[in-house]
Amino acid sequence: MENEVYTFALKNTLDEIQKVCPDIKNAFVLTKDRELIARDEDTPEEAITRAVSAFEEMLEKAQAIGGVQEVNIEGLNGRLNVSQLGEIYLVTVTSKEADLEHVNTVTHVVVPTILRLLEKFSPAPIEKNPPTLDTEPEEPTVERVEEPETEEHEEQLEPIEKSETNLPKTETILPETPINQLIVEDLKGLLVQSDTVRIDSNILQEWKDLYEDRTIEEADVETFGGKSTRCKVKPIKESKLDGQGKIQIPNKVQTTLDVKKGELVRVKPAVE
Repeated sequence: MENEVYTFALKNTLDEIQKVCPDIKNAFVLTKDRELIARDEDTPEEAITRAVSAFEEMLEKAQAIGGVQEVNIEGLNGRLNVSQLGEIYLVTVTSKEADLEHVNTVTHVVVPTILRLLEKFSPAPIEKNPPTLDTEPEEPTVERVEEPETEEHEEQLEPIEKSETNLPKTETILPETPINQLIVEDLKGLLVQSDTVRIDSNILQEWKDLYEDRTIEEADVETFGGKSTRCKVKPIKESKLDGQGKIQIPNKVQTTLDVKKGELVRVKPAVE
């Protein structure tokens, strides 16, 4: 399912939740990497930033010991609730006088239901390995008629056996690593990860096609001055930049590489 459809459906869900439960002042959905997926139309970015700062440290500590399903933080003017729903986090901000039982009933029923519906409408994954049968099918019985071996037949056996045992062992040879020259763009915004760069989606697709049996999650970024660093890599979100030969780099990585917007860098997939 396309990301735009997924985001649109979740945004409409959050808006409807607020209509059903007015005690919910703000609502938004994050990935496990703290990336914003959707928010209701009345929630400003400032509110999201404050909410994320309030539970982020607690969330990281919880993940270190095996994860967290739900976090509740009570403040002077309201309550912050964070619920893990599969691969996403649902964050709601309610008034201090809110009926928490009603809020939880709405959020823990409506949102999971919508997520299940979205999964049903998304394409099913292709099975690479077909399921194995519980019992092996019986092979048909075939009567074999033994023919007397002739001297000529015996002579042919020896070279065939030698050719099988002398076959050279094949080794997996990786294709030559492609190097792309891209123009630096600033990567700023809400909840930007400092160790992740973003490049054209078509370049990522080319890498994927080149290394069919490998998942490309990191890339090496190198300047023409010789400085380099390895970063996580994801596709550019902004459609106006995608396909323009750009690479979005956060400030921390720009400082490490000593580059700035408009300069040229080399980028290649990190394949071991």
